[in-house]
Amino acid sequence: MGGLRLVSYDSCSGLYAELRRAALAKVGQFGLEGDPRILTSLGGGAEVARDMSANVPGDAGAAGFSGTNTHERGVDEPDQVKTDGRRIVTISALGGAPVLRVIDAASRTQTGELALTGLHGTADLLLSGDRALVLADGATPRFVPNGFAEDGRGFPSTVRSRLELRLIDLSGPPRQIGRYTADGSLVDARQNGGTARVVLRSSPRIDFPLERPDLEGNRRIVRDATDDVWLPRFEVTGPDGTVVIGTVPCDRVTRPASYDGVRTLTMLSFDLAAPALTDGAPVGVVAEGDTVYGTGESLYVADRGRENTEIYRFDTGGASAPRYAASGVVPGYLINQFALSEWDGVLRAATTIGGNASSVVTTLTRQGAALTVTGSVGDLGRGETIHSVRFLGDRGYVVTFRRTDPLYAVDLSDPARPRVTGELKIPGYSAYLHPAAPGRLIGVGQDATEAGRVTGMQVSLFDVADPQSPARLAQHHLPATSSAAEFDPHAFLFWPATGHLVVPVADHTGAAPSALVLRLAGDTLAEAGRIVHPDGGPITRALVVGGTLWTAGPGGLQAVSLATLEHQAWLPV
Repeated sequence: MGGLRLVSYDSCSGLYAELRRAALAKVGQFGLEGDPRILTSLGGGAEVARDMSANVPGDAGAAGFSGTNTHERGVDEPDQVKTDGRRIVTISALGGAPVLRVIDAASRTQTGELALTGLHGTADLLLSGDRALVLADGATPRFVPNGFAEDGRGFPSTVRSRLELRLIDLSGPPRQIGRYTADGSLVDARQNGGTARVVLRSSPRIDFPLERPDLEGNRRIVRDATDDVWLPRFEVTGPDGTVVIGTVPCDRVTRPASYDGVRTLTMLSFDLAAPALTDGAPVGVVAEGDTVYGTGESLYVADRGRENTEIYRFDTGGASAPRYAASGVVPGYLINQFALSEWDGVLRAATTIGGNASSVVTTLTRQGAALTVTGSVGDLGRGETIHSVRFLGDRGYVVTFRRTDPLYAVDLSDPARPRVTGELKIPGYSAYLHPAAPGRLIGVGQDATEAGRVTGMQVSLFDVADPQSPARLAQHHLPATSSAAEFDPHAFLFWPATGHLVVPVADHTGAAPSALVLRLAGDTLAEAGRIVHPDGGPITRALVVGGTLWTAGPGGLQAVSLATLEHQAWLPV
């Protein structure tokens, strides 16, 4: 696999002409192929591919509170609960608009609340000082006149996806001081210091008459489309209600030389300490993308195909606007953002190749505008697929699964010659891997029979100090259960200061949802207890502030003593 060459457009008219040609090649009876905006009234939905999985706690131990479990230290990720050690900020929606709540951690009381009218469904947060940035996906239906509805108004035939951002001031009672909307859907976001980078995926704003499928008519619509429909449009509302409407400038958009699509990835940058939201200083590339991975200096967006994965790198270091820097391609598909890692200037990617299924770890280095393959090691878990990946320094750990769980240790110290140094086979698999003490790795996943039938959640402690002989030191198995931490690492909490490990538990025998609290001491895992919310509802998050363990769910927040798990407070929504 080679690097993807980047190409700048000669002019805005050239950009629009190429997008129009691509659209003509892809348009069908019902519109553009693969356009997630299309929703017929007879079924189906607007598919928004969002990988909100995330990864390791930030360096918050010395400060006495836990941050969101993120992939890279110092790079924050959106989540439904945030804390700065003084207050806890949550966002939740129960049958209406999301509500932002502020809780004083010391007094364990709610001190503020703000209903985010106009938003629907789920939303996430980023927190910086006295500012919170709310990120959500919205949708605007287009109604077809004289449809099946009896009132004559029509029926919703197309849903146009919409990114919605709200800037909230928390210095007093929470209040909205800015709003940003844009055509397209939220892919993901990352925060470095007080700067948020938001990735938007959008399609041309072209409406097709779905009630009368007509290929030639659709082609005519594409040919007649005006220039302003090809790039995302945005609207910024300031603190005083002033509205500014614009479109991503065509001179900030580039493309890979081989790409023939019509969708656009746009990176937006916002200073959360600024008095208001801006246009986001957009930088775009005509490409697909659904996985975001960020470091302190760069942000990668990957398009997880089945045969190949294309990867786009933006340079985000410093205070200047990000710059679209390089592209590359690797064989196979990524499982999530943990399958990517940058170390000492080298990008590592772990992918599963289709067909008979085998997995490969590929190293890439930047050469000009290309991410070029430097080395690779393959044939990991032939006949199996990757279930989890963790890169730690110059080592990588890959779990594949079909009937048993091979945990592969990979030496990446020489990027030109990566090699498998050891393998551990045990029943079941780990769906999430997390670093513990030096030479120790925690796995959360499912135990399984020798035939590969899963039997319930398991938490494993691995010894990876010897890369040639990885071993499992301890296991905690809960039959007939599963955990959200298996697919959403934001649901995982590990507090190294005390060795506490907390994961949500869904019991498939009918017992109430709970949070399992384990204690890691030396080479052992011991159950410290279970937490159940008074409303009997699910628990989705856990965090530590001082000596208090907080758990959050749709019904509210509960505080217990970290040392004893004794109940301290319950704050219903």
